[in-house]
Amino acid sequence: MLSEPFSIGNSVIHRIDPRHRILAAFLYSVVVAVLYQLQALALATAFSGLLVKTAGLDGKAVFRRLALVNGFVALFWLILPFTAKGDILFEAGPLTVYEAGVLMALQITLKSNAIIMAFISLVSTMSFSTLGYALRSLKLPHKLVFLFILTYRYIFVIEQEYRKIWRSVKVRGFSPATSIHCYKTYAYMIGMIFVRAAARADRVYRAMLCRGFNGRFHSLSDFPASGKNGLFLFIAIVCTVLLVSTEWYFHG
Repeated sequence: MLSEPFSIGNSVIHRIDPRHRILAAFLYSVVVAVLYQLQALALATAFSGLLVKTAGLDGKAVFRRLALVNGFVALFWLILPFTAKGDILFEAGPLTVYEAGVLMALQITLKSNAIIMAFISLVSTMSFSTLGYALRSLKLPHKLVFLFILTYRYIFVIEQEYRKIWRSVKVRGFSPATSIHCYKTYAYMIGMIFVRAAARADRVYRAMLCRGFNGRFHSLSDFPASGKNGLFLFIAIVCTVLLVSTEWYFHG
């Protein structure tokens, strides 16, 4: 089934026009990605945390998603402090920790968390169909948007097919092991997943044609113009300018 845990809500963020949220998330992420001063990055992380709070999201669910990202970021902490040459921060036996490496790893950590929290707050708080319609309203090619939506939808369809095949294999007594029989079983499972996914796609396409599909994406959501949308975009621009100003101030 589709998983959109943050799309249901009635917070201030949920009520903002999705097009404005997409524009704000894009502008904010681009600016944060090019920041280098720790003061500006810390401020960006604080802004993103405020967005999460304003959206009224479940802290545990947000933390789980951040943990996945930080699991990858942890690899940088295992490599950069010992390989990025520069001033020596301290030495621990045969290992030398460089200040430049620690600074670079810290920058990556702050940037990643700030951008992910911003996208969770601004983009994940809308349903995927609404996201697709908003992207189309922003003049993205309709074929690209439609492909984007179908790809997202069929990730979950393929997952369902995989679970069905895995259950049927387990019922027949399959036990993972290091053997030719096991490898062949996995190969057959992968092949059947693609066969079933293709058959499912054909059935869905025929059903869409019966319902009048003409290659265009339509949505029941309406995006009426209102003052709060303009105010939100103005606040987003002000926060972005503040980040840039903080970067320039501490850089100088």
